[in-house]
Amino acid sequence: MGKDVIVACDFSSAQETYAFLDRFTDRKPFVKIGMELFYAEGPQIVREIKRRGHRIFLDLKLHDIPNTVKKAMAVLSRLDVDICNLHAGGTKRMMEAALEGLTRPDGTRPLLIAVTQLTSTDQESMERDLMIHAPMDQVVMHYAKTAQEAGLDGVVCSPLEAGQVHAICGQDFLTVTPGVRFADGDAGDQKRIMTPAQAKAIGSDYIVVGRPITAAADPVAAYARCVREFLG
Repeated sequence: MGKDVIVACDFSSAQETYAFLDRFTDRKPFVKIGMELFYAEGPQIVREIKRRGHRIFLDLKLHDIPNTVKKAMAVLSRLDVDICNLHAGGTKRMMEAALEGLTRPDGTRPLLIAVTQLTSTDQESMERDLMIHAPMDQVVMHYAKTAQEAGLDGVVCSPLEAGQVHAICGQDFLTVTPGVRFADGDAGDQKRIMTPAQAKAIGSDYIVVGRPITAAADPVAAYARCVREFLG
């Protein structure tokens, strides 16, 4: 899978989601289905969006004991998504178990990536709330290296950290980066952000873009702009 723009379909219903996706009559965007939509509509929303020809990043961020995550991943594997994820903070053993569950009898599986630190988390909140006192970049790199050692395909990280992840884990280790905004846009609740062009320059493999596209007056034009700036 090459570089691409992933559109975060953070809607609360299938009706809203389909109305949004119906606007795209030419290029069908790679989409992210997160907790809100999946919990509202269940696995059927994944099957229908896949049937429509979209690639899917199922963003459920699993984090539980290894056996529970293994069983859950075995179920998600049957949905034929392209990427799914979990929290690196669940330990190396949990990530290894997830990989076992995700791998089908024929050896195929979706890509599996680990969330390092959420882009809404900054150094202050990480220290205050999580009692993690190492510098943010060291924490993210440690999580990335642990994920790689567990056999995962990449990580979710800030675009600010993508270049360093590649330097430590290699160019083939994927970086999926939310927190991307247009230069003239609103940062929202993200704290560690970049523009699509900056994310491209620093080495992001996939950028995840939500409101700058989904809340735009013309989402198709906003998506085209994002693709142009990132893939150029």
